[in-house]
Amino acid sequence: MDVSVFEYSDENSVLRQDLSFAYRLLKPANASGECLILLHGSGVDEMTMLPLAQQIAPRAVLVSARGRIPQEDGFRWFERITPTRFGQASIRAETAAFAGFAAEAAKRHGLDLAAATFLGYSNGANLVSSLMLLHPGLVRSAALLRAMPVLDDTPATDLGGTRVLIIAGAADQIYGPLAPALVTLLSQRGAEIDARIVASGHEFGDADAAIVRQWRLPPEGSATVA
Repeated sequence: MDVSVFEYSDENSVLRQDLSFAYRLLKPANASGECLILLHGSGVDEMTMLPLAQQIAPRAVLVSARGRIPQEDGFRWFERITPTRFGQASIRAETAAFAGFAAEAAKRHGLDLAAATFLGYSNGANLVSSLMLLHPGLVRSAALLRAMPVLDDTPATDLGGTRVLIIAGAADQIYGPLAPALVTLLSQRGAEIDARIVASGHEFGDADAAIVRQWRLPPEGSATVA
């Protein structure tokens, strides 16, 4: 999927900087009442997740945030020591800051976090998993693409009632083998896990969009969003 091709209205192209994280808020004219909160990968910005989110839920309100740690020509969510080791103080500080941001953004824009899906990719997915573990109750539904465990010391958080989709890439040689450890960790904390593998590397694409879209459908027999 070409993540560079996407059309924006003047209103939706505005980068908002009135909260602790810069973000874009997209509200379709025919919004369904759904909400996706988007966290991009490392070295890019909040624009890269928007095409994927529109594939998943074209009528959803989108809150696409930007990480605060500079990396190359873009941003990331917390400091990196090696490709698989991260600054623990940075993780905790930025996770706490994002928890406050999410709560304030929801209040300001009339969003229900309990009904929102947090969609994270790579470094953004790792921040979402940290949110679940360090700030229980904030995230009730999360789709994590190419994620891995990042906390050295994980609290005994109760994640009962939290739905998590984890999608790994079969050819993702660095991060793919680490995804099962995250599945185990979140399962042990009580989360309802759906783990999938797609035929790709670390990049995301149409297969991810299809899986997340299907996973988000309400259970058969339940009411759908009008």
